[in-house]
Amino acid sequence: MPYVPVAELSQYVGKELGRSEWLKIDQQRINLFAEATGDFQFIHVDPVKAAKTPFGTTIAHGFLTLSLIPKLMEDILVLPEGLKMVVNYGLDSVRFIQPVKVDSQVRLKVDLTDATEKKPGQWLLKATVTLEIEGEEKPAYIAEPLSLCFV
Repeated sequence: MPYVPVAELSQYVGKELGRSEWLKIDQQRINLFAEATGDFQFIHVDPVKAAKTPFGTTIAHGFLTLSLIPKLMEDILVLPEGLKMVVNYGLDSVRFIQPVKVDSQVRLKVDLTDATEKKPGQWLLKATVTLEIEGEEKPAYIAEPLSLCFV
């Protein structure tokens, strides 16, 4: 993660910060997420039944793809120098645009949209992230994650 003085955070607002490396979403990852959450809907875990749907194959859980945000943006999001910790503060919005089919490659595009000092030593960073699917015109989703930074 790039660290910058808090006085410089505002210089990054409204700018694209970068894109993550590509990550393959394979069936094993999907199955492990189903196990962890108890969501075994056939569209995610049954390739035979899923082949008969309009998608033609299994797809990743929407929440699986959302759960990748912290990992995919860890080397991209600018953070204030002197950071003691950063916590997930939630999401302002999420729009799922198209599903991520099994064995697709995805990457995250990150734009910083706001940096606000909530209390002394607490900075709330808002980003707009787009999960791109390799070879697809439309992204999987566009979301606005919030990160609370303690300095």
